[in-house]
Amino acid sequence: MINGPDPFDHASLIVAHDDSNAFEAVVPPIVQTSLFTFETVDEMVATYRGEKNRPVYSRGLNPTVRHFEEMLAKLEGGEDALGFGSGMAAISSTVLTFVEPGDRIVAVKHLYPDAFRLFGTLLKRMKIEVTYVNGTDEEAVEKAMPGAKLFYMESPTSWIMETHDVAALAAIARRHGVLTVIDNSWASPVFQRPLSLGVDLVLHSASKYLGGHSDVVAGVVTGPKALVDRIRSESLPYLGGKMSPFDAWLLIRGLRTLPIRMKAHEAAGLEIARRLKALPEVEQVNHPGLANQLPPGLSGTSGLFSFVFREGVDIRAFADRLELFKLGVSWGGHESLIVPGEVVLQQKAQPNSAHAFGMNPRSVRLHVGLEGTEALWSDLETAINAARKT
Repeated sequence: MINGPDPFDHASLIVAHDDSNAFEAVVPPIVQTSLFTFETVDEMVATYRGEKNRPVYSRGLNPTVRHFEEMLAKLEGGEDALGFGSGMAAISSTVLTFVEPGDRIVAVKHLYPDAFRLFGTLLKRMKIEVTYVNGTDEEAVEKAMPGAKLFYMESPTSWIMETHDVAALAAIARRHGVLTVIDNSWASPVFQRPLSLGVDLVLHSASKYLGGHSDVVAGVVTGPKALVDRIRSESLPYLGGKMSPFDAWLLIRGLRTLPIRMKAHEAAGLEIARRLKALPEVEQVNHPGLANQLPPGLSGTSGLFSFVFREGVDIRAFADRLELFKLGVSWGGHESLIVPGEVVLQQKAQPNSAHAFGMNPRSVRLHVGLEGTEALWSDLETAINAARKT
């Protein structure tokens, strides 16, 4: 649960933007256009020279997208933000802006699987080395840092939900002049604000909690204006992963309810995790809220966690028996979802990567949605009872 005051003034954020909406609209209009015209050649020339900042083409700047970017930057405490068409577009554009052939990245173990695959395929072909470290071992992080160009973090990490002292890790990187980037999708700015902990750039898969309704695919990066401007000028125009106006409008809607949804996900997820931990069929539950205390900088938990079944439970039968929990990728929406670990480990791209992901083949990842704790627990309990091997 949140300790102390809310991490941001959500009311003032919404009111400030609502007051500036066209036509006094309580919801900002969607500027659904691919291009913007000019009154004169002089105005066009001044814009192309960089003397005037205004929309030209929606791949670069769009008013609705800019509205979302400004809101997200304020929520995270950043000077600026940049929206993308997916979380992976945000990750790839950000990383490729700051590294080049011959550079080395340090990354914590157990990354989001597609980030791990990006590092092991495209970056490998570009002769960019990636060193993986245990984020809980600050001595190992310190040892790996000299000569690195970028330090890539997640906390909690994917699947095993390992938490780190983000401020301590960021301080280590800073001492060595290494740029820090963190994926903050799991906690959202409601429960963790990495910029305040000394991290340089914060990424989100905005498809997750920022959107919150499973109807948008998007990403975003935020941080100091100078760093965001580099991404905006050096990679965004050429990689082309720009956010659409309609997706930005959906995300603006999502940000309005973010604190309420996060607290509901937290409460239901923690209760389900506690009940699973008490079952004899469950060997381990990976949920940061079950620890004695959360690490510095993390003030709450979300609805995403994993657990490991002991032998004696048919995991496929369990998953197929569920009704409220649906089999599906992604997370962060109103619906509850489940992914058996064996599915991810059998993907064609870089198979047999259980060690890299930290994933036990008998693990199951849950996203606890908003259907109600008791109904969800009944669904899980019924499926577990039906999947016991005789």
